[in-house]
Amino acid sequence: MIKKYGSEKPAKPGEEKMADKENKKKPNPTDMHVGSRIRLRRNMLGMSQEKLGENLGITFQQIQKYEKGTNRVGASRLQAIANTLSVPVAFFFEDLPGDQTTANRGFAEDPSAAFALDFCTSAEGLQLNRAFVKISNLKVRRRVIELVKSLASDDID
Repeated sequence: MIKKYGSEKPAKPGEEKMADKENKKKPNPTDMHVGSRIRLRRNMLGMSQEKLGENLGITFQQIQKYEKGTNRVGASRLQAIANTLSVPVAFFFEDLPGDQTTANRGFAEDPSAAFALDFCTSAEGLQLNRAFVKISNLKVRRRVIELVKSLASDDID
């Protein structure tokens, strides 16, 4: 007996439609990751969603959807985004959750690396990094580090 695609009936009426709605509500984790990497790089460059959209010939709303993972980024569009943000396409897939190449690093990966990356990609982390890099005097940089360390230890106590 040959079954045609979609010929199986759901156990209950409407059950199939509910499952489709649930899948459409939640973005794919890979799309979310790629979107977060687009946002990361855009923020690292200090570029607005509007400016990126202008460069690509699309609206900032479309950029928002890409960054949230709501809309998938096609291959040609991803290439254009990579060119605009001056990174290789592979940048958007680095540290992809569930990626076997990053899962089997063993002792090579520091567990605090994920925390550090999360902070560095946050708005505060990017602002702090941009401001810190502008400090040209090495002694002042060291004093800023000591200040932050002392403030952090005061917060723990």
